[in-house]
Amino acid sequence: MTLKWIDSLEIALALIDKYPKQDPTQLHFTALREWILSLDDFEDDPKYCSERILEAVQQCWIDEI
Repeated sequence: MTLKWIDSLEIALALIDKYPKQDPTQLHFTALREWILSLDDFEDDPKYCSERILEAVQQCWIDEI
């Protein structure tokens, strides 16, 4: 399964697996964006990223932990 920017929950779950000890409330959006882009299953255009998308991913991450 490939991940796109619209897959907030799936991205958050992948980040939880990759960074289990990270507190998402302490992560800057610039780092979050880079971490998402580095996920093996992520395949979307970086130019479509926005603050709103990053907020959605962060909120899903917070909700899951």
